[in-house]
Amino acid sequence: MSCPICDRRKPARFCPAKGEKICAVCCGTEREVTIDCPSDCSYLIAAHRYENGHQCSLPADTPLLGEKIPQDIVYTHQQLMAALAFSIAKFCAVQPAAVDTDVLAALQSLAQTYKTLSTGIIYEKPPDAPLPRELYAALVGFISEIKKQQSERASSAILKDSEVFYLLVFLYRMGLLRTNGRPRSRCFIEFLRGQFPKSPELQREESRIIVP
Repeated sequence: MSCPICDRRKPARFCPAKGEKICAVCCGTEREVTIDCPSDCSYLIAAHRYENGHQCSLPADTPLLGEKIPQDIVYTHQQLMAALAFSIAKFCAVQPAAVDTDVLAALQSLAQTYKTLSTGIIYEKPPDAPLPRELYAALVGFISEIKKQQSERASSAILKDSEVFYLLVFLYRMGLLRTNGRPRSRCFIEFLRGQFPKSPELQREESRIIVP
């Protein structure tokens, strides 16, 4: 009997995504690449724990890397930052097919939009792919609602587009540092979900692990 993926090596690890045993090499190379791993797979958890123990840095060609975020912007808008993170996690909870690259594409496009808005020019270019576009629209709606509520309260300061821009850039960079770069990675999504452990809206779906 050989591994169903490579058809060469002996299967040694049970893969919950495949519902059968695969070899250790294929588990390591195809994990979150061609295999859509469930977040509660023990091998995936161990791999993420290892990755989190090794710091990474952003490449020099990272979009928006040249933007300098004011030191006090995140502290001043802690509640809004948390609300944006929760909105992303909530979207992904009802869209289980969403992966980190979808979230990052939405955040990058939305940050670019608000960078333009902060200069007084209205120009939108949402992502082309369906899931990032849906998340983009959901975040646009959320931010618009926040601004509407602020405008209805005379004592409340209106959120500036430049402030929204810096918060989105901060989240985008956080996502780049939290993901592992694999096409089907959900490391960043799981990190956001982990910030709200008591929220019933973000509860995990029933485990996909099949006991062999």
